[in-house]
Amino acid sequence: MTRPSLPRFDAPPPAAPDPAPEEERLAAYEQGYSAGWDDAVAAQEAEVTKLRGDLGRNLQELSFTYHEARGHVLRAVEPLLAEMVGKLLPAVARRSLGAMVVEALRPLAEDLADTPVEVTVHPASRAAVEAMLTRDPAPPLRIVEEPSLGEGQVYLRLGRIERRVDLDGIVDAIDAALAAFFHPQPDPESPSDG
Repeated sequence: MTRPSLPRFDAPPPAAPDPAPEEERLAAYEQGYSAGWDDAVAAQEAEVTKLRGDLGRNLQELSFTYHEARGHVLRAVEPLLAEMVGKLLPAVARRSLGAMVVEALRPLAEDLADTPVEVTVHPASRAAVEAMLTRDPAPPLRIVEEPSLGEGQVYLRLGRIERRVDLDGIVDAIDAALAAFFHPQPDPESPSDG
């Protein structure tokens, strides 16, 4: 029968591993870790750059779509507004001319109650203005027709005080503002691109 062999205690200890391969293994690990980190950072930066580009393109498309829609709406509304300014406002102005004259006369009449008021109007507006002025007790009036005035213009004279009601001018100003809004002219003082 064979005897099992027992370890010997008098034998020298096993040799320590060579540190050079361990340092090489750690250096390789560090190099791999660093390369992986650099790849991850580069991938993240590429994704951020792509997202910024996509966001910029989307914002540009939204801006273009907004301006396109706004332009379409303005082009659709322009004829309606032009029609209103050209036809509706003058008619409304003619109907409200008498009331405007009464409002302009009220402060004058309070100051000089006994002085006759001279009201100068276009012949076509006389009836509307006269109807408004004679409806309520009014100061003494003298209505003068002046064909050179517009139908929406009235001059009030009370002694040396003179007031002007110019609904034609208001309608013209609204018309000009509307034209300037829809068809802006280039600023002559701004530098040109050419």
